[in-house]
Amino acid sequence: MSTGDVLLVCSGGGHLRQLAGFAERLGYLPENQVWVTFRNALSESLLEGRRVIYAPFTAPRDGKNFAKLVAMSGSVFRHHHFVEAVSTGSSPAVAFLPQAAMRGIPTHYIESAARADGPSMTGKIIARVPRIKTYTQYPAWADEKWQYRGSIFDEYEPGPREVTPRTPRRAVVSVGTQEGYPFTAMIEAIVPLVADMDEVLWQTGDADVAGLDIDARIGVPHAELKAAIRDADVVLTHAGVGAALTALEAGKHPILLPRRAEQHEHIDGHQMQVARELDRRGLATLRLPDALTRDDIVEAAQRSVRVTTPPPFSLLPTGRARVSG
Repeated sequence: MSTGDVLLVCSGGGHLRQLAGFAERLGYLPENQVWVTFRNALSESLLEGRRVIYAPFTAPRDGKNFAKLVAMSGSVFRHHHFVEAVSTGSSPAVAFLPQAAMRGIPTHYIESAARADGPSMTGKIIARVPRIKTYTQYPAWADEKWQYRGSIFDEYEPGPREVTPRTPRRAVVSVGTQEGYPFTAMIEAIVPLVADMDEVLWQTGDADVAGLDIDARIGVPHAELKAAIRDADVVLTHAGVGAALTALEAGKHPILLPRRAEQHEHIDGHQMQVARELDRRGLATLRLPDALTRDDIVEAAQRSVRVTTPPPFSLLPTGRARVSG
């Protein structure tokens, strides 16, 4: 456990949710945490009370805003003194971690649990930088460069199934916060399947849902979303790591509908990897929008997840840190 300030840097969504979990497992005290991430409903809620430096949102291949991130990183290091730097990706990791390593700060990159088959582009870039320790959350592709220390999913295991089936009456439907990639197919598939429910929270992002006759909301504050998931009978969500973790934390067995690059729903196919891994672990159900049925929803409502004590997550030694600034 660090006794000085630790730089925790990542993009939003699942990257942020994972890093928050690892920060807790690594024993970083809240007062020692300095965060750099994007401003959105999740970060404002999850990091309330922490020191946060909000970075300009940087989409994939967004060179203009990435240049702003790099310039911002220089200012952050000049005005703060860090004893460690940790990231789970994406673009802020590339902007900050190489500078941290060059300044002699022990620096660590934990690849996202979304990457079951190998490192992301961010991971491949970071792995080329000397003195940055890199970690995978999957033992199948661990090697001398990518060390396995466990997964964020180790915190959960399948819970008991309800003995008496019941009809779900409350649902949460969420497509996450990915900008520029509407997931209209997911929403259109779910609408007729939950039409008879008493209460449905619809977080629809930037999808065009005109004519669907639903109470759509672009975004929902993380605290409100957590409360709704806790009270819901069933959760249907895109297969983002952050969304999945929020459902698991509430004890729910979510239905995960992965965004697909070939349908222009995301930049790549990593959400399929997330959904497959959680389905394999018995923690979620993987379904594509056109295959989702009412029976799937009823079945998921009968299942549960419980929090378990994960094995320790230890960082590799990197030597004595120099003070940044």
